[in-house]
Amino acid sequence: MYRNGVSHMTADDDFEGVSKIVKWLSYVPDKKGSPVPISPTADDWDRDVAYYPPGKGTAYDVRHLIAGKTDEDGFQPGLFDKDSFEESLGGWAKTVVVGRARLGGIPIGVIGVETRSVENVTPADPANPDSIEQVTSEAGGVWYPNSAYKTAQAINDFNHGEQLPLMILANWRGFSGGQRDMYNEVLKYGSYIVDALVKFEQPIFVYIPPYGELRGGSWVVVDPTINPQYMEMYADEDSRGGVLEPEGIVGIKYRKEKQLETMARNDPTYGALKRKLNDPATPKDQLQAIKAQMNEREKTLLPIYGQIAIQFADLHDRAGRMQAKGVIRQALRWQNARRFFYWRLRRRLNEEYIIKKLVAVAPTEDITSTRARGLEMLKAWCNIPNFATDDMSVATWYEENRQNVHERVLKLKAESTSLKVAQMISEDRESGLRGVMKLLSTLPTAEKEQVLNMLSRA
Repeated sequence: MYRNGVSHMTADDDFEGVSKIVKWLSYVPDKKGSPVPISPTADDWDRDVAYYPPGKGTAYDVRHLIAGKTDEDGFQPGLFDKDSFEESLGGWAKTVVVGRARLGGIPIGVIGVETRSVENVTPADPANPDSIEQVTSEAGGVWYPNSAYKTAQAINDFNHGEQLPLMILANWRGFSGGQRDMYNEVLKYGSYIVDALVKFEQPIFVYIPPYGELRGGSWVVVDPTINPQYMEMYADEDSRGGVLEPEGIVGIKYRKEKQLETMARNDPTYGALKRKLNDPATPKDQLQAIKAQMNEREKTLLPIYGQIAIQFADLHDRAGRMQAKGVIRQALRWQNARRFFYWRLRRRLNEEYIIKKLVAVAPTEDITSTRARGLEMLKAWCNIPNFATDDMSVATWYEENRQNVHERVLKLKAESTSLKVAQMISEDRESGLRGVMKLLSTLPTAEKEQVLNMLSRA
């Protein structure tokens, strides 16, 4: 059951099984709508992320990014708290790693991408004597039907059952487009990911890690525009992102013909040969020699122009350009990512909790159900200059002014109730007043006098 996605975890005995269940429950709120349970941790939020991927194109275990790595030099901590990561569904669809971890004691769902190739074993069918065991290799950084379904299932678990925020360490080159994978409905399972993210109602952070790449259809699937109220995308300074890789975009946008045109403009030797070739006054017996010289010059310069073009295209895939185009919120350094995401997560959780209360009680004339209107109200309450970026100050203000915020919410609720009553009476004055009289008749004398005094003052 562990290898086909039915069982999330395995245990050797009852005690270990109960221990895993209890630890899993420690990440989950006690009831629907409650804040996430924050546990004390010895792992300080204010530290560097020591483990760094080995380099571009080098495979590594993504669990080291999440939980850290122990080697001959000691323990190199990862992004999340030490010993807090609990992986689930580890025996199935191994190109995606999912689980739960803590960031400064705050529980969060985690989805990572295996960069190493893994083997997928399909056992022989005992009922068919002709069947044999099949071993297929699945490349790292690619969504296959099983791993796409695993991703969607994990997102739904974090959202509906556990109400946890989510961190996606996005390092996908796209979906596997082989005939077998298309037959196994890889696109359908990919759409499940979009459906799950659209319905997600907790903060989601999509982060392209160091030397990671987000390409092709995988970018479309985790693009924050599909759920802008809750999704935010970030990229490491050493990451890349774009639908096509630099070689692919050069092959489409800057083919050999355009490179030769650029060469004729910039290289005096090649430009002179081309003008001489196209000059009607050039003797015909020299044309063959000129073409040969041009071919030699092209062989010398084209590799250089190709490298420059690829480098230029690569510049468009970097974090700075992604931020300039507005497709990510901010470029980050992996070393400082823990500090940033700790305060960003702390701020977003407090913010979402308040906004949901505001949306539930606020009159439609003062605040709509949109996140933007709720944030405007919170910004006015906080009066912090850098409200959009100063996560530490905003999160601290929310927590230090909980009573103040609660009173403002109650005041807003009272205003909403009064507006609703006034609207009902204005729509049917006679029936509304009759209802008020019935209410007064059920009140004690003291409360009735108080209400009549309020009405007389009004």
